[in-house]
Amino acid sequence: MESNEAFKLGRSLLVPCVQELAKKPITTIPSRYLVPDQENQVVSDVGSMGAEIPVIDMQALVSKESMDSELAKLDFACKDWGFFQLINHGVSLSLVEKLKTEIQDFFNLPMEEKKKYWQTPGEVEGFGQAFVVSEEQKLDWADMFFLATLPPHSRKPHLFPNLPLPFRETLDHYSLELEKLTMAIVVQIAKAINMKVEEMREFFEGGLQTMRMNYYPPCGEPDKVIGLTPHSDGSGITILLQVNEVEGLQVKKDGKWIPVKPLPNAFIVNIGDTVEIITNGACRSIEHRATINSEKERLSIATFCNPKGEIGPAPSLISQGQTALFRKVRVEDYLKSMFERELHEKSHLDSVRI
Repeated sequence: MESNEAFKLGRSLLVPCVQELAKKPITTIPSRYLVPDQENQVVSDVGSMGAEIPVIDMQALVSKESMDSELAKLDFACKDWGFFQLINHGVSLSLVEKLKTEIQDFFNLPMEEKKKYWQTPGEVEGFGQAFVVSEEQKLDWADMFFLATLPPHSRKPHLFPNLPLPFRETLDHYSLELEKLTMAIVVQIAKAINMKVEEMREFFEGGLQTMRMNYYPPCGEPDKVIGLTPHSDGSGITILLQVNEVEGLQVKKDGKWIPVKPLPNAFIVNIGDTVEIITNGACRSIEHRATINSEKERLSIATFCNPKGEIGPAPSLISQGQTALFRKVRVEDYLKSMFERELHEKSHLDSVRI
């Protein structure tokens, strides 16, 4: 990911704006958004038999008194769930609140303004949808705004530098805060699974950070559409911020969909495919999806934090007598090939399994 010119994440076919579509009274959902088979799957009640994602306290991870027990919780979260909520994360709450307000304003810009930031043919960054590779495939009931945020040279000149103020400055500040938080999280993950911390640092320092802001409009028949198709993330870790009060994220655990109830002032963190590769399967990327509310819009922002260069199972783990489960792959190649296919469960990770 060295040269800015050569850098291109991938592409997606252009699709209509769902936010605009949902503003009109809809009697029949357009057929491209109908996902008839999505609900034969069991949704588990939150609170039933431990069906809630673990909560990790960042401050407890760095405090001498509680470090060991919190690391054990993190180990369990990464191996058993692939998801956790992170509290006391150290990111300024006033910055987070400011960002939430400005993201809502950004999605509420008039269509004429939004067109300046729309995807162009052959690109995935901008307003639109990702993973749209054919005119026939089903579409998500959602719009996204997707862009590379770090390192600075990966930012598209027509996108990040042209965002309206103060949103641009807030997003810049947030991206740097999340870069620091990412390093803090992956170092703790390395400790939890007995991997050399320096190896983990080396994988992640200077890696690509991208952000995806999601807008899920309401739909009168929410069971017939999907906000985000079930998938695992291609990133190292993903840090999700719930922007408004409407829930919709669900995680697949033991064949059931578990609704996630975001805690106030917490981030939802999940393991991505590339950390599953680096940890040789110790930490697992988990399928998740977004559902739609019948009356209210839902907004969120996912920050994808990626390792860099060529990755494979960490040498310190393989030296412990483990057999490598994944072949080596360049992160850039892994992400590009991911964007060239439809989202489907964990099928992309399977392509690099030995």
